[in-house]
Amino acid sequence: MNVSHSELEHILGDLLPRVIEDCDSLLKLERLSGGASQETYRITIASTEGDRLLAMRRAAGGEEGEITAQHPGLAVEALLMQVARAQGVPEPKVHYVLQPQDGIGAGFIMQWLEGEALGARIVKAPELDVVRPQLAHMFGVTLARIHSIDLQATGLDQHLQHLTPEDYVRQTWERYQAFETPQPMIDFTARWLLDNLPTNYTPGLVHNDYRNGNVMVDATGIVAVLDWEVAHIGDPMRDLGWMLTHSWRFGRAHLPVGGFGAADDFYAGYESVTGVPVDRQAVKFWQVFGSFWWAVGCLGMAEHYRNGPDQSVERPGIGRRSSECQVDCVNLLIPGPVSLVEPTTDNVYVDMPRADELLKSVTDFLREQVMSETTGRTQFLARVAGNSLDIVQREMALGDAAAGQERERLQSLLASPETDLMRLRAELVDGLREGQIDLNAPGLAEHLRASIVNQINIDQPRYAGLATALNGGEGV
Repeated sequence: MNVSHSELEHILGDLLPRVIEDCDSLLKLERLSGGASQETYRITIASTEGDRLLAMRRAAGGEEGEITAQHPGLAVEALLMQVARAQGVPEPKVHYVLQPQDGIGAGFIMQWLEGEALGARIVKAPELDVVRPQLAHMFGVTLARIHSIDLQATGLDQHLQHLTPEDYVRQTWERYQAFETPQPMIDFTARWLLDNLPTNYTPGLVHNDYRNGNVMVDATGIVAVLDWEVAHIGDPMRDLGWMLTHSWRFGRAHLPVGGFGAADDFYAGYESVTGVPVDRQAVKFWQVFGSFWWAVGCLGMAEHYRNGPDQSVERPGIGRRSSECQVDCVNLLIPGPVSLVEPTTDNVYVDMPRADELLKSVTDFLREQVMSETTGRTQFLARVAGNSLDIVQREMALGDAAAGQERERLQSLLASPETDLMRLRAELVDGLREGQIDLNAPGLAEHLRASIVNQINIDQPRYAGLATALNGGEGV
């Protein structure tokens, strides 16, 4: 749905006074930074009691994807928030669900709440210093309340599908396979997950994206649980494993709960509501699954950039984050010794600016001028663009050496004379998918570890999981 910002303002200016009680007029509409899968807007309205704020959550480009078990749609997301709010879970009030006749796509308008939702700030913001030591316990309590929601009494069982652990693994694996981008560590992890499925669980409501970054907090505690877009019925331990996933620690690898707390505090909060001990083994399974799922999700962002309606510079950048998740799978499943390749150096003199110099000049321009002279989403995307150019520069320095070593390892592992790297990767992937290559095959773990570690060194060398891998997986 191709609706410009000015058209969106015009439509909302007519809609809001009709559907929002005490709204006189639209004063301002701002698209906020982030929003790779959904768009978020801050709306300022004039009301009978003065100016006030609302928030709008809208499908990317206004176009909602296919309704599936993993993506029940924004109308159901709004319903989930209303049900959770009624059950004592901190949530904003939903004022209006967008209708087809509104002409701006799928989404809903809700109460604006003040608080911090950026995970990187939650782990270090001074104003949260007092409450931060209690957050892990609070997150456990709130999650347990979500899992205690009666699906039948609230009618959610009529809107959400049940995903078994096996269903979820296979659907995620199949989604990745459709991208036709061979990533052997993803296939290895899928095989491990299918070999270690939880067999005993009580189905319940699964938020499915409960993590630091999707829970708004302030100095008093939790303000709201956000982003219900992928909720389903399944194993509740999925949410606990996702909370512990390395991607959401924001550089604080030693604090497994969102980068701010200990697992035992999180479990204690959860158990204080349920009265049932947490199944630690099931949580470990879902922690592995979390990295697997997000590895595929990141690749999906790149695929959406290629084929979707929203070709934001943010999407291919997120695509490169797949290696972060894959190195987390390495650390959880096949830790061990590993080393980095040395950069290739080319000292041949040329009087024209080299490619790396051109890239650096653009990167410096984005960071030193564009970012300093812009705000909001434009500033955010300038930072993303600069990070993408950094990746290109590191790939120019390290990519050939890493690819050469990967090729040699694959030729040895597969006993293959093939020289094309992508064909060798595809051969390994096919062997894993068809069960022809055992997960304990000699040299397989070493190859996967070396490949992923060197890829993350290109994509994001500051990711804490890289340091963990170089330390033999200690501190997972």
